Parts: sequence; C-alpha cells; structure tokens
Amino acid sequence: MHKNIKVIAFDADDTLWVNETYFREAEKRFARLLSQYETENKIDQELFKIEIKNLDMYGYGVKGFMLSMVECALKLSNYTISQKVIEEILDIGKEMIEKPIELLDGVVEVLKQLQGKYKLIVATKGDLLDQERKLEKSGLLDYFHHIEVMSEKKVPDYKKLVKHLDIEPKELLMIGNSLKSDVLPLIEIGASAIHVPFHTTWAHEEVSQQDAANSDYKTVQSIKDIPALVL
Repeated sequence: MHKNIKVIAFDADDTLWVNETYFREAEKRFARLLSQYETENKIDQELFKIEIKNLDMYGYGVKGFMLSMVECALKLSNYTISQKVIEEILDIGKEMIEKPIELLDGVVEVLKQLQGKYKLIVATKGDLLDQERKLEKSGLLDYFHHIEVMSEKKVPDYKKLVKHLDIEPKELLMIGNSLKSDVLPLIEIGASAIHVPFHTTWAHEEVSQQDAANSDYKTVQSIKDIPALVL
C-alpha cells in the first residue's frame, strides 16, 4: 500500500481528537432548554434540518452550530424564547470552543513513527480559526508540514488539494473517521484511504451500505494499526 505514498493526510476531528461527542452533549443540553416547546426527538430533527440548510452559508464548525441552535429556538418557540435562554444557548457554543483537546489513544505514538518518512498534513473541514486553535492546543503542530482547512471534502476539493501538493492522486493517503468525507472521494480520484471509525458519527456524514461496499479502502479499528500498513 505504501510504495507510492508521499503525503499522508489526517482528518482532525474524531481522528486525532474527540469532537462529535461534544456536539451530542450540546444537543442534549439544547433539547433540555427547549423541553417546554417540543420533545427531544423533534428538537433534534428540527436542529439537524436547520444545520443542513445553513451549511452553505455558515460552513462546518461550532459557530455555525451556535447560530443554527438560536434559529431553531426562535422557530420552535414561535419567537417567544427569552433572552436568557438565547444567552444559555450561546454559552453552550462557547463552552464547546473552550473544551480541552482530548487526543485519541495512540495518536502521538503513530505520528512519531510516521514523521520524517512521509510528508504529514492535516486535512479537515470546519472553521479556520477554531481548527487552528485546536491544533495548537493539541500539541501536535510540530508533526505536520501544514494544515488544510477545507470548506468541503468532495471530489473537486481533493483534486485541488492534490494539485496544491504537486503530487499525483496515487501519492496521497487520507486517514479519517468519515466514509463520506475522508474515504470515498479519495477512492474516486485514485488516491488511497484508510477508515478509522469513531464511536459516533454525525448523521450528515453517514453513507449507504452499498456506497461503502462498492469502494476499495481499508478499515482499521484504531489509529495504532496504521504504521503496520504504511511502514
């Protein structure tokens, strides 16, 4: 697998450190704040619909999530939500941004083994400022050549990445937890990908079993399994 690889790109959230868990916790807190207006299930559904509608405008990340929570609260309360609750919603988002970085097991060990043997980069979606802040807080900055914060992770975006890196698609290996964002588009452009599942996945990142089965990629249970495939 490794004979052609020059660059290994790592997804950040839920590949290097915990992220989606905090969103699930925030959604539960948000549902409790709005419990007088709707059931938790209905609140989750409405918030998700608003998030997806807003992606083109806000992109990915906590800030867009905060704005979507405020919009959802206004709509579900028929615009009667109190200023105090709006403030509490904003506090949920601020607390998410200020969360300490919890590295996943084996990340530092693996990066140490790969550093110097490949060009290592981070290729992630989200808010530029937030992702740069998280990488700095993680203590992992010195392992990576640079960070690519992408507005989307689709075939055209990865083609741009390959061109920017001045390599052939076959010389890129992507490692990440999302089949939709970190694996399937890479296979389509002729690059390689390794799927490292995380225990929870945002509904927007889910793919059909058929799409997953029709692509040639490797799945490992832990990032600690990566060196055996590429060294």
